[in-house]
Amino acid sequence: MNVVIVNGSPRAKGNSDLLCDELIRGAKEAEHNTEKISLRDCTINSCKACYACFRTGKCIQKDDMAEILDKVKNADVLVLASPTYFMTMTGQMKIFIDRLIPDWQGLGGKEVYIIVTGHDSKEGLKRTANDLSDIFSCLGNTVKSVIWGEGVWQKGEVIGTKAMEEAYQAGKSIGR
Repeated sequence: MNVVIVNGSPRAKGNSDLLCDELIRGAKEAEHNTEKISLRDCTINSCKACYACFRTGKCIQKDDMAEILDKVKNADVLVLASPTYFMTMTGQMKIFIDRLIPDWQGLGGKEVYIIVTGHDSKEGLKRTANDLSDIFSCLGNTVKSVIWGEGVWQKGEVIGTKAMEEAYQAGKSIGR
């Protein structure tokens, strides 16, 4: 299966990255193709709400989003990862979601895995997980699991937590 991981963390090698990499390790062991897109490395402008895409099927903006949207559209499995900032997903992740508009009706039928991290307990991370789950469920996808990287803030704090094993096992279970 083709697995596309969209990481909305602005921090390289942080807790969200580590969990994405564990999921990738499990997915590769299960012989799936994987690609991780780190939004921090991409140029994605905010949606202009011009709705030209409703007429043309494509965004008028010339940035990295057209290529990313093609990868998301062609994925069998989508993984969304975001730290929780002020009780919600990162701005990078929200901009990415807003820019799905040109092809939002063609993004269904996928398995979706969600990774949320943050210094709070699961209760404090719930809004991020619920928002991502609701958005991608409404697009016609099946959310298979949420990996809770709770109680982590500084880089590497997720190492040795149950979330690492959960991410690895989620990757191994893709397609089952």
